[in-house]
Amino acid sequence: MSSKAPPEIAQTMCEVGCKKTQLKLGKMFVLAILAGVYIGFGGQLMTTVKVGLADKLGTGFASFLGGAVFSVGLMLVVIGGAELFTGNNLIIMACCSKKAAVSGLLKNWVVVYIGNFVGSILLALIVFGGFYAYRASPPGSMGSLALDIANAKVNLSFVEALCRGILCNWLVCLAVWLAASSHDTVGKIFSIFFPIMAFVAMGFEHSIANMYLIPVGLFLKDWAGLSASASANLTWAGFIQYNLIPVTIGNIIGGAFFVGVLYWYVYMQGKKE
Repeated sequence: MSSKAPPEIAQTMCEVGCKKTQLKLGKMFVLAILAGVYIGFGGQLMTTVKVGLADKLGTGFASFLGGAVFSVGLMLVVIGGAELFTGNNLIIMACCSKKAAVSGLLKNWVVVYIGNFVGSILLALIVFGGFYAYRASPPGSMGSLALDIANAKVNLSFVEALCRGILCNWLVCLAVWLAASSHDTVGKIFSIFFPIMAFVAMGFEHSIANMYLIPVGLFLKDWAGLSASASANLTWAGFIQYNLIPVTIGNIIGGAFFVGVLYWYVYMQGKKE
């Protein structure tokens, strides 16, 4: 068969989750840094493509194209090999099957989350130095759009950010789930493309992507001197309080429960080895 059936995918995800909890700490951290960079690449590509696009083609089509190109980030993670916190929410399937300890899951989540943050900030600093630090950013430019994206994200209410986080990682983990069904690279690419395009186009919130997109806006505001309307929340404290915390909680609910736990219950619960 060219692809795995859902019960086989569930078995694969349990085995992969078990291996992820057994990674050596140093390797886990390096792979997490790479994943933060890869997702940041997708975020920067999305920003670049969307500059001025809404005025010419409409907001909906601009969002579609932004989501389409953003999907390259998860392709790099899944096919290239890296540790992404949101995708690793599926490790919970290995815990439910008692193939991995909860302590191993929590270690992976904490280490990978920190590593993703380090990678995201690293790329944000490099991109800022290469494109924003020494150039004027007039209205309508890439810098102006990057600032507006960051500003909009920190002005969501807690419930908005939480719900958008749930919806986002529901689709992200479905992308990982579908990619695991395929035996070839092309199949994995198509499996990843559509769910990721969908979550970005619909405006859902991804905690790791925001670790790149919001700091870029902060660098533009604090060091490049750009300003945005209603930017009082665009601070490092505001980034964590108004976006990162609720979105991360939502991502865990959407990925770990709505994909991991429910699929484990359907395909693995009560199954004998």
